[in-house]
Amino acid sequence: MTERDGSRDFDPLLGNWAFNLRRLIHPLTGSNDWVEFEGESHCRSIWGGRGRLDELSVTNPSDGSKIEGLTLRLYNPKSNEWLLYYASAASPSFGTPQRGRFVDGKGVFLDRDVINGKNIVVRYLWLELDSNTPRFEQAFSTDDGKTWETNWITTQTRKLEKHG
Repeated sequence: MTERDGSRDFDPLLGNWAFNLRRLIHPLTGSNDWVEFEGESHCRSIWGGRGRLDELSVTNPSDGSKIEGLTLRLYNPKSNEWLLYYASAASPSFGTPQRGRFVDGKGVFLDRDVINGKNIVVRYLWLELDSNTPRFEQAFSTDDGKTWETNWITTQTRKLEKHG
């Protein structure tokens, strides 16, 4: 069986987007306090389609706090998987990438990290990419993926390009 070529999986994200972001304020503490941000992102193709660069800028309307982020997505044709790197203006370096692929329209990307002294698995989920409102979720697991705590949810809405 031939592996499917996933190099075009993130193509639906190309362009300009209005962004709604909900973030859990204190992950892995049992807290259920969320904060919301509004803003925009722009995704463009790089390296002849073998990568995507996504810039995000969102603001909390209540207190004016901002999140500025940069996601670099690179496709590895040998492993048929994507490597996702994220950096924010507050923490301007790329850590180890999330690794994964799309199966049946759902993108699942995993990595390990340490948060508040806890060894965790980090999961990124991409859903509904072929719609005008794709959804992204980040979740943490302290039990190797048996249970997940979602701590970051975004819904994007495609911005219509103005002509003339």
